[in-house]
Amino acid sequence: MARHAVIALAFFAASLAGCAIKPQGFVPLTENAVSPQNGRLGVAMTALPKVDTHLPGAGCLLCMIAASASNSGLSKHSQTLPYEDLPKLRDSIAELLRKKGVEVVVVNDDIRLEDLSDIRSETPNLALKDHTPLKKKYGLDRLLVVNITTLGFIRTYSSYFPTSDPKGVLQGAGYIVNLSNNTYDWYLPVNVTRSADKSWDEPPSYPGLTNAYFQVLEIAKDTFLQPFSQGK
Repeated sequence: MARHAVIALAFFAASLAGCAIKPQGFVPLTENAVSPQNGRLGVAMTALPKVDTHLPGAGCLLCMIAASASNSGLSKHSQTLPYEDLPKLRDSIAELLRKKGVEVVVVNDDIRLEDLSDIRSETPNLALKDHTPLKKKYGLDRLLVVNITTLGFIRTYSSYFPTSDPKGVLQGAGYIVNLSNNTYDWYLPVNVTRSADKSWDEPPSYPGLTNAYFQVLEIAKDTFLQPFSQGK
């Protein structure tokens, strides 16, 4: 393996030892959160991640090298897969909100959460990133964000040894943040996985896993849209 790749893997392994952050829990969507009386609601997405094969649990450097090598064919295939309709989620959600009478602003820029300042607080349902500068930037009162963080295939490991077959995966969250106080009016963690219907190990095109990947995309898309499809 090239020296720079080994260094990159070593840096990633070191980062896993950092302090864990308690994940944000589910915050249900209320009628008040999407009320037309609550001002302008922006709808945005973060940049979609690269479609890839993810190998959590292969924690040490040599473990990651071995796991990456044994799944190299699947990784190569995963990187050829399309996003399908995922980039249209922003516009689909905006259309559903407009039908409820909400004043919607579609934010065409990709929201870069890494550029927002960190917030260190244990206040319940307070965003860990300071979204409030986006209020003035886009002329909004609240912001709905679709943040997809993991996409492709996932195969869990314990050191050198796989503990599952690969599965299609999409992970992320959808949320509405109040730009006056940085609290969540809605937060939906999304973690969709799907196994191949039959054998997964069919290189080079992996038809069973590929079908599972496209099923994951459909399930996840419906999961993001469903809260806004209810009622008027």
